[in-house]
Amino acid sequence: MAGLLGGILCSRTLAGLVAAHHGWRAMFWLGVPLALSAAAVMAWRLPRGTRPAPGLSYRTALASLGRFWRTTPPLRRATLIQAGLFASFSAFWSLLALHLAEPAFGLGADAAGLFGLVGVIGLIAAPLGGRLSDRYGPRPTIALGSLLTLLAWGLLGWNGGGVPALVAGVILLDFGVQLALVSNQHVVYALDAAARILLNTLFMTRMILGGVAGSALAGLVWPEG
Repeated sequence: MAGLLGGILCSRTLAGLVAAHHGWRAMFWLGVPLALSAAAVMAWRLPRGTRPAPGLSYRTALASLGRFWRTTPPLRRATLIQAGLFASFSAFWSLLALHLAEPAFGLGADAAGLFGLVGVIGLIAAPLGGRLSDRYGPRPTIALGSLLTLLAWGLLGWNGGGVPALVAGVILLDFGVQLALVSNQHVVYALDAAARILLNTLFMTRMILGGVAGSALAGLVWPEG
């Protein structure tokens, strides 16, 4: 999960630099070979020893997703919490470049991208979150991650804080979201060891949909203030 968040954050740094010097369309031309290269590396390096359960077709697996969602309240709770947190995360990062372009800052896309490097500090939350969940249980750690996310928005919304408040808010936001993510996965993966792939499909798909909704809503409300 630290690798996932690191890729998300560092991609913003790369995209900001490319957009600032070559235009935003250039990033799409760069993104295509990066994605194809990643696919080639995965095809080469991922283990080939795992096989699906015998007798379980792809259609049957998809049909079972709805049953798991309906009959597993802890899965729904963990998923909806993380979807909300990721919506918050995506809302901020979707609008950061627009916020920094305002007269109060006067910074470009490259400066917005550099905030991604600041956010990488939040990577330490992945192993820390795992250790805290193992020691105290996932619920206190999820609550802590949610609280840190709320505190981060207090810093990000501080009009007189300037860039230092943004930097501190970015670190706290990424730390809180990552802390809760690892702990919510702790909950989900403990539900049914034989169905972890299906549980992870439900959890990650809905979390990403939460992030998409956060970006979309942020874009809608930005023109209003």
